[in-house]
Amino acid sequence: MENVQIKIGIIGLGRMGRFYLDEMKKSGKWDIAYICDVNPLVRKEALQWGLDAQIVSDEQVIFEDPSVQAVGLFTLADQRLRQIEKAVRYGKHILAEKPIADSIEREWKAVELVENHPLIATVNLYLRNSWYHHALKQFVDSGEIGELAIVRICHMTPGLAPGEGHEYEGPAFHDCGMHYVDIARWYAGCDYETWHALGMRMWNYKDPWWLQCQGTFQNGIVFDITQGFVYGQLAKDQTHNSYVDLIGTKGIARMTHDFKTAVVELHGVTRTERIEKPYGGKNIDVLCSLFAESILKGEPSTDLPRMRDSAIASGYAWKFLEDASTHRLPAIGNLETLEEIRQHRKTLTNGYGLLRHFT
Repeated sequence: MENVQIKIGIIGLGRMGRFYLDEMKKSGKWDIAYICDVNPLVRKEALQWGLDAQIVSDEQVIFEDPSVQAVGLFTLADQRLRQIEKAVRYGKHILAEKPIADSIEREWKAVELVENHPLIATVNLYLRNSWYHHALKQFVDSGEIGELAIVRICHMTPGLAPGEGHEYEGPAFHDCGMHYVDIARWYAGCDYETWHALGMRMWNYKDPWWLQCQGTFQNGIVFDITQGFVYGQLAKDQTHNSYVDLIGTKGIARMTHDFKTAVVELHGVTRTERIEKPYGGKNIDVLCSLFAESILKGEPSTDLPRMRDSAIASGYAWKFLEDASTHRLPAIGNLETLEEIRQHRKTLTNGYGLLRHFT
């Protein structure tokens, strides 16, 4: 079984699509039969890579090929429901980026489609595949910190500026923040009950690009999530602030990272431990491996994120954004500074490197 390759068609070869392509090429588990992108410049570039895959502009070719077992859907969110519908119709297993559609109603339609079909369908909720969250969760589940009481998560980076690709995925707290909404819910083990959010319209942009939300889960656990791509875009030396802090009735477990190395610190009632390992990026390799194993076994791994999980996280992220909009949304800065940030970011890298690093 280990030598069996799964035939897949990749649809969308933008920033994320290239991450998936790179990891699938490395793993040996995938036969990349097709690469599809509507951009002729992207297709021309892909032709120069010497891949065995057919480079096409029409996704329909992939769906209608009966030998293709799975599709990777890495286009923008406004395309995904239509592509998920096709995948179900043509019997293809599905690996998708999040969010799985461009509105809550369409996301739940996608969930209904895949849950009424025996196909393996998963979505990139990458934090669930990270070694550090699993280490923290195992420590919490062991009882070393007593009862989990407070979940604090912060992720502030220079990140993508408004107008750099978030249009269909929503503001930063939805596009990126839904990952932290999901992982907080994963730790709590139940759904959100109450919330209160505050937002900031940095640079006088129409949507808040920084948001903090606090509230409770149905089991009484308190959460505090802070996310924003507002952290020193024009600083001479760029930095970030990212951590997870799990506070129990007896001890604590926490994590910080610098996008290269993640450090987990465990302070329990019987042991204190510090674990330092490579950060792992977006853990695309883990997701692709779980997806391949699930297809070969004919059933989804319990560690494989479900489209339902994505729709739930997306829905709460939108609710938190909506709650922030019911309060005063201050606007500080101006659009001229935002344009300066956009121009500055173009000089930093060609789309990998630093821009990849801080998103």
